[in-house]
Amino acid sequence: MKKYITEFIGTFFLVLTVGMAVNGGAGAMAPLAIGSALMVMIFAGGHISGGHYNPAVTLAVLIRGRITLTDAVPYWISQLVAGLLAALVTGWLIGVDKMPAAATAMGDKIFMALAAEILGTFALAYVVLNVATAKSTDGNSFYGLAIGFTVVAMAYALGGISGGAFNPAVAVGISVMKMAAWPDIWVYIVGCLAGGALAAIVFKANNPEDK
Repeated sequence: MKKYITEFIGTFFLVLTVGMAVNGGAGAMAPLAIGSALMVMIFAGGHISGGHYNPAVTLAVLIRGRITLTDAVPYWISQLVAGLLAALVTGWLIGVDKMPAAATAMGDKIFMALAAEILGTFALAYVVLNVATAKSTDGNSFYGLAIGFTVVAMAYALGGISGGAFNPAVAVGISVMKMAAWPDIWVYIVGCLAGGALAAIVFKANNPEDK
């Protein structure tokens, strides 16, 4: 149970930071705040649950063989519930009347957004697998920093195209907070899971001896 609680806490504060930073006026510094929140939560809970805080990362670790489906399903539930609750808390803290108006659908940019989510999530999951699950980097002290700054980098690089969720739990959160349109939720679900799965496939191909 402690693994699932840890995943809930980490995902909650990640999504809370997304909502508060973006809607609270952090501006161009928002990606740095978000990446920092992920970094510290990974350092805080990585030794307990692995510090996924992202259903796409959990999928990547599942395909890689470092978690079982029996654990993965409760991870996904914890992460998605945490994203939903964090969005509701953000609305309460900021004030529902001060939250953004309903976002418009992506329209003809939807496939570029899908590509951005695949690329960003691939980069994130690829880094996670290499710094946090590979035998050759076992016991390193930089994994949280590497993962957090991957989110920072991808948010700056691709956030302007898709919103830069790279995480289905974040996607649920930003949809509840009206930062993304609900009809576009499939872009984040499909893109993020595809990116995570692809990262695991590439990792296994590059590291066939790392079982």
